[in-house]
Amino acid sequence: MQRLKIDQDIKPLSEVRTGIANFIRQVHDTKRPLIITQHGKGVAVLIDAQEYEVIQERLELLTDVQIALNQIETGNGIVHDEAKENVLRRVQK
Repeated sequence: MQRLKIDQDIKPLSEVRTGIANFIRQVHDTKRPLIITQHGKGVAVLIDAQEYEVIQERLELLTDVQIALNQIETGNGIVHDEAKENVLRRVQK
């Protein structure tokens, strides 16, 4: 996802209501999110669907890494060679 450009990517809800198709096109074309404000405060984010999927996949991966790190810290991990043997045994079945 591209970095937010403050001067282009923050719009009041009233403006979004009247030009939603243009803003959807903007988000799709630029791959940047659009912050929607109401009464001067951010209330929602419009994001391209494919970019959302990428974010979800990254979040799942980071969650898995964090779980693995926690398991290693608590002594629940296994050494590399043992893990490799387990994987190869499963693949060969």
